[in-house]
Amino acid sequence: MASQTLTVLLVEDNPLYARLIQRLLGRSEHPAFDVVAVGTLAKAVERLTLGAVDVVLLDLMLPDSSALDTFFRIRAHAAETPIIVQTALDDVTLASRAVEGGAQDYLLKDRINGASLLRSIHYAVERARARGAEWHSAMFHLAQQQFLKAAYIAGLDDNIRQRLLFPERSQIAALPFKRDQGNQVETVFAYRVQHVLTMGPTKGGIRYHPDVDLGEVAALAMWMTWKCALTNLPYGGAKGGVRVDPTTLSPAELERLTRRYTSEFIGIIGPDKDVPAPDMGTDAQVMAWIMDTYSQHVGYSVPSVVTGKPIVLGGSLGRNEATGRGLVYLIEHACRSLGFALNGATAVVQGFGNVGSHAATFLAESGAKVIAVSDVATALYNPQGLPIDKLRDYVREHRLLADCPYGEAISNRELLELECDVLAPCALQNQITAENAGKLKCRILAEGANGPTTLEADEILKERGVVLLPDILANAGGVVVSYFEWVQGLQNLMWPLEEINERMRNILTDAMTRTQRRAEADKLDMRTAAMIEALNRVGSANLLRGLFP
Repeated sequence: MASQTLTVLLVEDNPLYARLIQRLLGRSEHPAFDVVAVGTLAKAVERLTLGAVDVVLLDLMLPDSSALDTFFRIRAHAAETPIIVQTALDDVTLASRAVEGGAQDYLLKDRINGASLLRSIHYAVERARARGAEWHSAMFHLAQQQFLKAAYIAGLDDNIRQRLLFPERSQIAALPFKRDQGNQVETVFAYRVQHVLTMGPTKGGIRYHPDVDLGEVAALAMWMTWKCALTNLPYGGAKGGVRVDPTTLSPAELERLTRRYTSEFIGIIGPDKDVPAPDMGTDAQVMAWIMDTYSQHVGYSVPSVVTGKPIVLGGSLGRNEATGRGLVYLIEHACRSLGFALNGATAVVQGFGNVGSHAATFLAESGAKVIAVSDVATALYNPQGLPIDKLRDYVREHRLLADCPYGEAISNRELLELECDVLAPCALQNQITAENAGKLKCRILAEGANGPTTLEADEILKERGVVLLPDILANAGGVVVSYFEWVQGLQNLMWPLEEINERMRNILTDAMTRTQRRAEADKLDMRTAAMIEALNRVGSANLLRGLFP
């Protein structure tokens, strides 16, 4: 379950039972609960009209209402809110009828405990989300908007445009795995989406995060298609995910979840089908478990089923830092195009995970002064430049930048609006919007994250002359070196780090040069130019292959 606070409306007229529920939920940290207890239907309806209720725990027998009438009157005021009925053993038939009428679950009062209560709330919230919100993703909407804009300008064949608007293959699993308490089985939603199957095997990471849904995974798969096409890699785009907070899992639970994920999706992954890689919430160890599980199923070792593995299992040198390193290569290229050197320039990096921390490190090594960085806990600012090595040491020890003594704490809004030469958003999507795009004071916006800038913000940045390095170009270093790892695994080769970095630099700068040339020739913004470069390749492949039968 996610590390967040869920608001529970407890509708119960028995004060002893109400205190029991509050005590059980008060012990939970992942998530935390804000329990609002009321004893009548009228007070419950009054609270529901205020909104912001995540789940309702409902006793059907209240002083001012009884039986199914209670449920249907609550549901009329909370149509989209999951409802869990609380019932005594002699009222199970009534509770079952409420479930038939739309309640998510029922709990027996005389058998209630913390584990059963938390599981029931968790599944109620998850089922409600799966029913109503999988495709309603702001991230997927943004990916489709970007695609449609580029397809219109490029004059893409209408049949291909319709074909590329949604992924070719999407698989969803309700994924069970054992918790460390042997009698507890957790069920989470898991995904694998393959956007385009005509370009070769599909390629894309797997993320473990509490906000993962089908729309987000589909958006990431679509962006991966354009990323691979722009850099001339022989892949279509894919992505996977599990809606879970990995920080709440023990290493043993994480391993069982990963192996179960692999076995559920084993029919559609493989070195010649679909090659996963690490993403948010996953790492080289997770890839090692996937490789081992797949290899156990086929009966022999298959290193190329995943990339981003440990070096000793066939991973590639330079893969872990490739996205951040590639981002800095392109920033250097952009600086030269604008006529100034990265050495001595000022930089701001939003996000201090794998991409952001490596980007900050390579920016500092290139002579840039990194004046601000941030993570989910805080943002740090030092106009004289932050000591990136010390920040990384601090994060290794404390996990987050909170209370770090090497800079002044500022807000995320303030960080994005700092005056600098280079701003690199390397965190989450939708960070640069129409509201703040006019306040940015950077010369180069280098998107280390996927989808950090909205289309409306794109137009504002273009009018203001900000040079945009779009995500499908700027953060492509990771998939480029993943391709190198895949090739090395198929051919049983090992390239030296210098060769890998030089090959990556050549591929990325070639893609950027082509994008710049198209942007200048057709008077386009860099994102649209990059998208059209990618679309031309994908569209040509679809037309040449034709349609079977």
